[in-house]
Amino acid sequence: MQITITGSLGNIGSSLTRNLVKAGHEVIVITSNENRTIEIEALGAKAAVGSVSDAHFLTEAFSGSDAVFAMTPPNLGGENVIANTTKAGKAFATAFQVAGVKRVVMLSSIGADLPNGNGPIEGLYHIEQIYKDLEGIAFTFLRAGYFYTNLYNDIPVIKGMNAIGANYPAETIVPFVHPDDIATAAAEELQRVPEGNEIRYVISDVRSAADVAEVLGTAIGKPTLPWVEFTDEQSLQGMTQAGVPAEIANLYTEMGTGIRTGKIQSDFIQYASQVTGQIKLEEFAKDFAAKF
Repeated sequence: MQITITGSLGNIGSSLTRNLVKAGHEVIVITSNENRTIEIEALGAKAAVGSVSDAHFLTEAFSGSDAVFAMTPPNLGGENVIANTTKAGKAFATAFQVAGVKRVVMLSSIGADLPNGNGPIEGLYHIEQIYKDLEGIAFTFLRAGYFYTNLYNDIPVIKGMNAIGANYPAETIVPFVHPDDIATAAAEELQRVPEGNEIRYVISDVRSAADVAEVLGTAIGKPTLPWVEFTDEQSLQGMTQAGVPAEIANLYTEMGTGIRTGKIQSDFIQYASQVTGQIKLEEFAKDFAAKF
């Protein structure tokens, strides 16, 4: 099969590319950075350099592909994030149709069933709706949990405050995922064609925020590391003071609120509460400790 991957060689792309090349497929990796070409070719894949917001480029990159892994960059553009993310999704949709793609696996997220109140995930909601209206294409929407790797952003807070936290309390239950588990699920889906559109949740572990503090704290030699619940205002202020653009800080604060109320994780917990990923929080904690 010829399979095209978007997302370059990021946390998911590297592992996914290796999996598919090993399985004997012809893999094309889309990247916006020409300097990644050598790395991509070293993995046995071909590079296509261009913007995922350019429908003409995407059409050429998707031409002849039996399947596509569709991933829109997070925080696209730094401002007008939802609009830019949705615009990229429309460019993908146009390219799918013009190039004649019949199979697409889209990286989505828990909370993508919600039209609002989910922060940056709202853009993925809009893209899912766009794709659902396309005829003749079998879509699988991979709704991933909260990335373990996002917890690396808490390292400065732990070092500065000797605590970890967010704008939700310690008892909050959060579905987590490791990028390698996403890559495994994506590889499986790209090599099969369902009869119609499907939703597949990709979750590695389901843990409380208190568990996160305890497990990560133990791994870094701080077994009593507390989980601190910030107010929405404190969360927003902390991000903006750290240099996060105001719009993105507001979106991530809104996402935290959605996790606090349970609305973002509710669809997974109520209707699809299977943990299919293999990498548990304790295993990720080893990588966290190495970076700490």
